[in-house]
Amino acid sequence: MTYLENYKKWLSSDKLSEAEKNELTALAGKDDEIKSRFSSNLSFGTAGLRGTMKVGMNAMNVHTVAQATQGFAALILKENRANDGVVIACDSRNNSELFSKTAAEVLAANGIKTYIFDGIRPTPELSFAIRELHAVAGINITASHNPKEYNGYKAYWDDGAQLPPEHAKIVSDEIAKVDIFDGVKKTDFESAVKDGKIIVIGSEIDKKYLDTVEKQLVNPEAVKNVADELKIVYTPLHGTGYKMVPEILTRIGVKHLYTVPEQMISDGNFPTVKKPNPEFAEVFKLGIDIAEKVGSDLVIATDPDADRVGVVTRTSNGDFMTITGNQMGALLIDYIISAYEKTGTMPSEPYVVKSIVSTELASKICKAHGVTIHNVLTGFKFIGEVIKKYEAEGHGTFIFGFEESYGYLKGTYARDKDAVVASMLITEMTAYYKSKNMTLFDALGDLYARYGFSAEQNLEVNMDGLDGPEKMKALMVSLRENPPKEFGKAAVTTVGDYNTGLFTSLLTGEKTPTGLPKSDVLYYILDCGDVIVVRPSGTEPKVKFYFLTSGKDKSETDEKIALYKKTISDLI
Repeated sequence: MTYLENYKKWLSSDKLSEAEKNELTALAGKDDEIKSRFSSNLSFGTAGLRGTMKVGMNAMNVHTVAQATQGFAALILKENRANDGVVIACDSRNNSELFSKTAAEVLAANGIKTYIFDGIRPTPELSFAIRELHAVAGINITASHNPKEYNGYKAYWDDGAQLPPEHAKIVSDEIAKVDIFDGVKKTDFESAVKDGKIIVIGSEIDKKYLDTVEKQLVNPEAVKNVADELKIVYTPLHGTGYKMVPEILTRIGVKHLYTVPEQMISDGNFPTVKKPNPEFAEVFKLGIDIAEKVGSDLVIATDPDADRVGVVTRTSNGDFMTITGNQMGALLIDYIISAYEKTGTMPSEPYVVKSIVSTELASKICKAHGVTIHNVLTGFKFIGEVIKKYEAEGHGTFIFGFEESYGYLKGTYARDKDAVVASMLITEMTAYYKSKNMTLFDALGDLYARYGFSAEQNLEVNMDGLDGPEKMKALMVSLRENPPKEFGKAAVTTVGDYNTGLFTSLLTGEKTPTGLPKSDVLYYILDCGDVIVVRPSGTEPKVKFYFLTSGKDKSETDEKIALYKKTISDLI
């Protein structure tokens, strides 16, 4: 069907509400918008669904959510695991509760046991609940840190990690078979709850989750030792962390916890920020104002589904600076390993997992302490896969995993990044350094003194519009067909292509396997030791360039990154 035929089909459907029909009627004469909404379906991948909330095939609404859930149900039924159940959670975004109940209605109508939280919950708690309830799968309605116009549908499997590629493909194929209006089974939510087909869960899971998170403390006395002096400012950015983070910090002994009142209100419009993303310095403004008043050294912010956490800390002159995801990952690894060594509690065969686009400083720290480190593709499910492999083999102890995009995990109770446990560990680490009259800024300087200065930066090339996916594909093809010989003043010595699964030395021609699954990622190693990684985003119309650099100081790494960016602008 053409996009106009799809548009007319939706407009004539009796499954649409009056408000939905009015929205579509208002599109008359707006051909580009009609084409955008009806030329293709919202694609289902390993990250599930993500898109803007509006009426149409290529958007997030009750109809696309129901269709996706019907496709997901088909996989669960094929696996004969309907009785194991599916756990559903949602964040504070507009329509999240509606979409979560829609998914529950579809699952229940398909004879699949369904658990649903009694309100908004962090993503990592969903991952925990899947494992705790021995469910076959999970669904989380969230668009993570995206702007307010977005929502999403994350699908999880029985290990608590997001769907592996092979399962995601099955779901995608099944969705394609489902007529969005006539092919979906649905029941009434309240009736299904009354009949026991949908089970509402809440405080009992909360307690078990927080008990488990608390067990991930490295030094339970660290906060208590400086509790009278330690001051923490926290903001959930209108999201799901509003309850769990304050509770866990109070549990571990924080006496002086200050929250940002305006941002403690769960609100899908995110009225105090342009984007509810703790990677952006501007979201900390209200928190810093409070920190200045109360004399806090630290401000913690979590994103709407509380899987990412960002931090600002005081510098030596009293100003506040952002600690990047890479810097925090390195600080936490160093702190955890050092604490284990000091107390003689290092577990057997310890290992750390990070993404290939995250700082190599982490590798230097692990190597210095004899800790194994694994590099995986971007996406926390790949960190989960390493944990799963070790567990299946019956050896190794996972001590930490992280991605540069502000995602961290300690413990195997969940298989997704967890801002609740990360907020706890960051607070513990801050307390430890406070006992030594140091801030996290000081600790970072000490880290660079021991391992050398390191700096990482990202460049995002936006490719909006209907032809965005084609432009992204064309850029990756061009980089493969005309590979750059140098970036800035540095020559490329090795090219890794994760599509072919090979690293190729440009000096010797030798080829070695990447050891990782096939993926549309290019990896350049330069003669100065720096690394540049290129990959298309899986959730947004952009190609991302990652610069992993080292040097004698910040001015040197800044100069190199500027030259790398110029090379890329010349290439595209």
